Amino acid sequence: MITVEQALAQVLSLAPPPVSEIVPLHQAWGRALLEPAISRMTQPPFAASAMDGYAVRSSDIGQSLTVIGEAAAGHPHAGRAIAGTAVRIFTGAPVPEGYDRVIMQENVLREGDRITVTDPAGGSNIRPAGDDFRKGDHFAPGRRLRAADIALLAAMNIPAVTVSTRPRIAILAGGDELVSPGTVPAPGQIISSNDLAIAALVRESGGEADVLPIARDTEDSLRAGFAAARDADLLVTIGGASVGDHDLIGKVAADQGLDLAFHKIAMRPGKPLMGGQLNGKPMLGLPGNPVSAIICGILFMQPLIAAMQGLHKPRPVLKARLADDLPAEGNRQHYLRATLQDGGDLPLIRPFPSQDSARLSLMARADALLVRPGSDPPRAAGDIVDFLPLSG
Repeated sequence: MITVEQALAQVLSLAPPPVSEIVPLHQAWGRALLEPAISRMTQPPFAASAMDGYAVRSSDIGQSLTVIGEAAAGHPHAGRAIAGTAVRIFTGAPVPEGYDRVIMQENVLREGDRITVTDPAGGSNIRPAGDDFRKGDHFAPGRRLRAADIALLAAMNIPAVTVSTRPRIAILAGGDELVSPGTVPAPGQIISSNDLAIAALVRESGGEADVLPIARDTEDSLRAGFAAARDADLLVTIGGASVGDHDLIGKVAADQGLDLAFHKIAMRPGKPLMGGQLNGKPMLGLPGNPVSAIICGILFMQPLIAAMQGLHKPRPVLKARLADDLPAEGNRQHYLRATLQDGGDLPLIRPFPSQDSARLSLMARADALLVRPGSDPPRAAGDIVDFLPLSG
């Protein structure tokens, strides 16, 4: 068995280079930016008022000033500053040339067209041209675009961006015991949940999920499933066969030319993970146990899908304090489902007393995966430990 770190490195090495496409900005949310976006604008494009008030010259403060005009967003005041004058101005409006201060309206006494500054304290209240960004500034690639990113790109007057195409992920669950949700299971059958969970993880990672029909425990059925996945960018299988986890899938894949990178890793849950290349494309074989499949999907499949989009930021490993004592760990790295709560300097993490890898209800309730290295000694409440946050 290889370590989790070795397995992840081998999984990531399977990622093909991302393929680019240009999409309009309104379709770019959640997409992985592949090329720099270059601003076409300076923002603000002019010195702008940061508040409602009066534009004045600093040298004129202390005397009564004549209001000679008004400036609002989209409606600038024409003309330059004149000694002894002020311009009524609103937030976002261009500051007329020659005025170097905006006094907030609360600090001004106005009578007719005359004002007196009652409190000159404070800064200029002027946003200089280019205070946010300038024409030619680069928005760096290598990130998944969020709502604030879309707003910034729009403000830069960028109508379209170059992003990675969404990888197409074929998901093939196998097992004679599996039936689709909504089916009344016969004796010995169970509802297939892993394929839908893995599909959700695929979409969460920016991929397109294609859930294939459940394969039966026969070579012919698996070959048909593999054929249906031929055009996918990644094939993810789930479960094995009646003769042993992944045995039949491994045999059929090998018959079709699988270049196996590894099989079995020193972790729990998830030991039977398999990875390799099939017909020049990556393939992952996830365990059939529900929790094992999800955790392996999080730890290995999602980083692979991210890498296929040109994203290489590792999943964050955070610190917490144990809420309860823990006994010594076995020889495999263990990912314990746990809940988080507010603590003092760090969150408190409490693993569930049961870590049965068939209990999906605990996985659904978990906020985090507490990471315990293999052969970790006993831990006391209050010890600092590593955890992986689970998205809400």
